[in-house]
Amino acid sequence: MKKQTKIEIWVGAFVLMSLMALAYLAFQVSNFSGWKDRPTYEVSALFDNIGGLKERAPLKLSGVVIGRITAIEIDPISFKARVHMKIDQAFNQLPVDSSVSILTSGLLGDQYVGLEPGGDEEVLQQGSEIEMTQSAMVLEELIGQFLVKFSESD
Repeated sequence: MKKQTKIEIWVGAFVLMSLMALAYLAFQVSNFSGWKDRPTYEVSALFDNIGGLKERAPLKLSGVVIGRITAIEIDPISFKARVHMKIDQAFNQLPVDSSVSILTSGLLGDQYVGLEPGGDEEVLQQGSEIEMTQSAMVLEELIGQFLVKFSESD
C-alpha cells in the first residue's frame, strides 16, 4: 500500500472515532435515556405554579436523580398543574406522605423537582398522588413584592 493510502485510512478512522465521541457526548448532555430502560412506576402531584419546569426535568432525592418528569398538564377540576413523574423501581419504598418541591439549580438555572421522604409506613405505588407540594418561586414575583414593600416604606 502506498503511504498516501495509509494516511487517508488513519485520517478516516480518526474522523469516524471523533464523530462517535461527539454523538456519545450529545446523548449524555441531552439526558437521553432510551437505552437505559429500567423499571419505573408513575406518580403525580398538583402544583399552583410550576414556573419554568419542563418535561424530562429530573426528580431528585437528596441531590440524586431518581426519576424524570414525564408529562405536565392542567387538571380540569382544580385548574392546577398536574405533574406526572416516573420514579426508578429501585426507590419503591418512598413513604406515601412524602413531599415534593419545585427547586432551581443555582440562582437562574434549570428547575427540577425535589422529593423529601415522609415517615409513613405505607409506600408510594403506581398511580399514587403526592399531596404535599410546594410550588416554584418565580423570580419576577419576588422582585415585584420587594419593590412594593420598598415603595411602601418611603
